[in-house]
Amino acid sequence: MATEGPPSPPPVRRRRTVRLRTLLVCLAVVPTVAMGAQVTVTAQRLLAQSEHLRADVEAGRRIGVPLVSLMTELQAERAMTAARWAGSPVSDDSLREKRAETDRAATEFRRLPGTGGDDAAQGSGQGEGRLAAVSGRLDLLASYRKRADAHSGSAEQAVGYYTDVIDDIIRAYQDEFSHADDAELAQESRPAVALFSAAEMVAREDTALALAGPSRELPATAFSEFLDAVGTHRYLYETWIVPYLSAAELASYEKLTGSDAWQTKVRIENAVVANHKDTPTGVKLPVDVDGWPAAHRTVAPGLAALDLDRARSVLAHADEKASALEAEVYWLVGASGGALLLVAGVVVLTTRSVLRRLNRLHTRTVAIAEETLPDVVARLQRGEAVDAQALPVVRGRRDEVGQIADAFARVVAASVDGHRQLAAERHGFGLFASGIASRTGNLVSRQLSLTEDLQDAFGHDEALLAQLMRSDQLTVGMRRQIENLLILAGGDIPDPHTEPMRVADLLREAAAEVEDFRRIERQALDEASVEPHAISQISHLLAELLDNATRFSPPRAKVVVRAELVPDGLSFEIEDRGPRVPAAGYEAMNERLHSAPPYSVLAENAHRLGLFVVGHLADQLQARVTLRRSVYGGTAAVVILPSGLLAPAGGKTEPGPRPERDPGPAGVLHPVREPVGEPVREPAREPVRGPVREPAPGADARPAPAPLTPLPARSLPTRAAPAGGTRPALPERVPQTHLTRQLRGPRAPEPEAGDRDAETPQEVADAWADYEEGTRKVEAELGTDRP
Repeated sequence: MATEGPPSPPPVRRRRTVRLRTLLVCLAVVPTVAMGAQVTVTAQRLLAQSEHLRADVEAGRRIGVPLVSLMTELQAERAMTAARWAGSPVSDDSLREKRAETDRAATEFRRLPGTGGDDAAQGSGQGEGRLAAVSGRLDLLASYRKRADAHSGSAEQAVGYYTDVIDDIIRAYQDEFSHADDAELAQESRPAVALFSAAEMVAREDTALALAGPSRELPATAFSEFLDAVGTHRYLYETWIVPYLSAAELASYEKLTGSDAWQTKVRIENAVVANHKDTPTGVKLPVDVDGWPAAHRTVAPGLAALDLDRARSVLAHADEKASALEAEVYWLVGASGGALLLVAGVVVLTTRSVLRRLNRLHTRTVAIAEETLPDVVARLQRGEAVDAQALPVVRGRRDEVGQIADAFARVVAASVDGHRQLAAERHGFGLFASGIASRTGNLVSRQLSLTEDLQDAFGHDEALLAQLMRSDQLTVGMRRQIENLLILAGGDIPDPHTEPMRVADLLREAAAEVEDFRRIERQALDEASVEPHAISQISHLLAELLDNATRFSPPRAKVVVRAELVPDGLSFEIEDRGPRVPAAGYEAMNERLHSAPPYSVLAENAHRLGLFVVGHLADQLQARVTLRRSVYGGTAAVVILPSGLLAPAGGKTEPGPRPERDPGPAGVLHPVREPVGEPVREPAREPVRGPVREPAPGADARPAPAPLTPLPARSLPTRAAPAGGTRPALPERVPQTHLTRQLRGPRAPEPEAGDRDAETPQEVADAWADYEEGTRKVEAELGTDRP
């Protein structure tokens, strides 16, 4: 049963990245939309208020005049009805005429909307409900007139009907002028309603005194209503009217209250209040009341005029307020539209400015990252000076984009400092490696010199001589590895040659550096020569390629080297019969030939540095090296030397003793050698091609169909000692020279001798002659030059 492991963590959601342009646009659009919505709501509210005020003004002008007219006519008819009821002399014609005026006012009133008239539209609302109530009461007007004419009921009932209708009219008037949605207009409407109510109180006083009749006696209830009317209208004038009147209205009011009629009204009111007498049937009024009708007829029009002026003032002010609200809406819409345009313009300019600065920062950053910084790093790696003006500097800017630029400048500075330190360490390591290689090369040269001394001292012992030759070949390989280290460390191989070298001699010198040099078949041009300053480098380059070819070829396969003149210069083609390499393998190997690897890559490929060395040398020589598949299935290395490395046709090309090479700055000695005898195979080291190619089955020192043993060292050919019992002197190695072909010895029998032809006696004799000639020449040179 499988155990359950811990629950896997929930998948991490990648946050969606929003572009800066979108953020800036949203940052502007959101407040702009909010501002537009607020402006729209405010404009709609102001327009609704303005429309309501317009409707109030229209309703006031349409309803106020009929209401005031109806109330005035009802008040007059009520007073006349009360006087006739009390027995005052009121003619029928006067009463009919007054009633006719009331009917005409009622007819005009019924035409108003909401009154229930046939030609009026039905409405709704509190004000229209009041109008409907007034209209309903007016329907009973005819019946109450009949009762008054027949003296049916009481005087209070006859007069009370008119009072109730007038109260409904006042309420409807108050509803029309309330302006509850506008505090200022509501404040101005209160004096108008108060004037309307105060005028009604004075009219009630007139009705109450009319009920006294010629007897000047009032019922107790009527007298109480008179007292209430007096106190109420005085309170209204003092509290709710005078304090709120405008200057013009106050002047009219003061003119009215200062008139004789008003003073008579006040005097009669005071006399009634102070001089009345209570009787068993009511209240006896003073004689002063006889002057009331005349005074009231004079005061009543003034009160009505004051009331109308206040109403007109309220309506005019409401109209102005509505116009002001509409103007405010226009200004609000215009200002808001301008502000929105300004905001949009600022947003566009700001967005473009920010994006432009960010784009410049991005462009410069990319340019520095992709062009300037790699160039600076390359220059630092080459040890060249770096122009500080090409790098961004910290300017200490405070804005956000400037801070980003300064941060990037700090990163670049830190990166450049790191690469400068790394380049300095690389350069120092290169100098260190070059010094170590130089000292080691000197030791190797001394070891080669010691080996030559041993060969000279113990040359009579053929077995020991073979071992010394094996040691000599291993030391030569060690010297080439040291030179590889010197090349990769940035040093140069000193070139002591002063004369051009023929291509054939150059190939022979390169082949002498290879362990299996007898497998190399050379096809060179005798008429082509190489300039002296490039001989050592070319020789080393070819030696690396030849060593690679021999190690990957089968033991019996030849490695063919061809040289020919081409339009671009001189071409070397080294062709082996090694295993096949895929196309990707050639691509990887050619990449090694054309790139300078860092030390980290060299460390990872420490056992296969040959291609890096070849590429380094090719770069110094400005040559082209290409690896490709051979038509025979192996690998062909093609080297194209430029024409500038070739010596003119008339140059000296005769081979001869090579001058001693100057150790040069690097101090690495490079004696040019000629192979002597069959080389003894050293333990196989990693081939140049590394993991790209596998050694062919059957190659020596590598897996083969049958186990192979290292070939034994061959003994030098011997012949009878010359007269005198002496033997030829052994050759001596001269530093910075090569051993001539006279030192080539005859080949010893191979383990598989049946597959090869034996050497002829003539070949053995020629080899011994060459050996003696080379020995004498070397001894002469050793006598004059020793390391």
